[in-house]
Amino acid sequence: MEQNSRGKGILLALLGASMWGASGASGQFILQNCQFDTGWLVDTRMLLAGMILLIIDAAGHHGDIFSIWKDKTRAKDLILFGVVGLLAVQYTYFASIRAGNAAAATVLQYLMPVVLIAWSVLIRHERLRPVEILCVILAVGGTFLLVTHGSLTSLVIPLPAVLWGLGSAFAAAYYTVKPRNLIREWRAPLVVGWGMFIGGVAFLPFAPPWAFSGIWNLQAGLAYAFIIFFGTVVAFGCYLGSLAYLKPSETGILGSAEPLTAIILSVAFLGVSFGIIDAVGVAMILGTVFLLSR
Repeated sequence: MEQNSRGKGILLALLGASMWGASGASGQFILQNCQFDTGWLVDTRMLLAGMILLIIDAAGHHGDIFSIWKDKTRAKDLILFGVVGLLAVQYTYFASIRAGNAAAATVLQYLMPVVLIAWSVLIRHERLRPVEILCVILAVGGTFLLVTHGSLTSLVIPLPAVLWGLGSAFAAAYYTVKPRNLIREWRAPLVVGWGMFIGGVAFLPFAPPWAFSGIWNLQAGLAYAFIIFFGTVVAFGCYLGSLAYLKPSETGILGSAEPLTAIILSVAFLGVSFGIIDAVGVAMILGTVFLLSR
């Protein structure tokens, strides 16, 4: 019975991470091939996904989705999580994809553990453990190979894509840490749903849903629908659901399926080149996830 539960948890974690990776490749298609505006994609994704998650949570809890706002401290945390966390990570991630490609953007976002290490050292004045020093070296070295292919004078990934990707790593670090207490006290779908919706509302003045620009066709519609439903709602549900059967460290390792999926789909369907040096750089960056999880 326990083995079946573990198998279910592994499957859920892999499905969730793979759908996130596939949504990155889908985002590259509609941002680059269909010329969607980054802000419009992010804002509509957050609004729609947030409303869907809140409806699902309300259906399972007798419509009680507003009690979380009664505590002023928790309400403030929820707003910060939605704007500084989810909105920031969504926009920087898709901006990196538009400027470069989904594979590189997803891998750069996985520098998030190194950001958390730096935060622990600089803000909390903790001492680095040997494994953390090794992780920093691997992450920096892997990023250098991925971005430059070993050259000291040129980049193989556009600089804006690199900067947006690094920004998404910082935003991901924040949104990973910030909602812990909220999720402990409340429900993950409720917290993520409100966070998505709040982030979308906050971004309305900058990217209103009615101000669409781009090429809308069947392929674009399918890719957009996949990002909203499977790449957000179902992916979060699977990934968070896996925590009921696995340790957080195990789900962290299985989350590496996200960049691997983004790489495979980008190379297979979007014409992104990926060589041995890229593979070494990716392996070094993802190695930090394995080391820290263990």
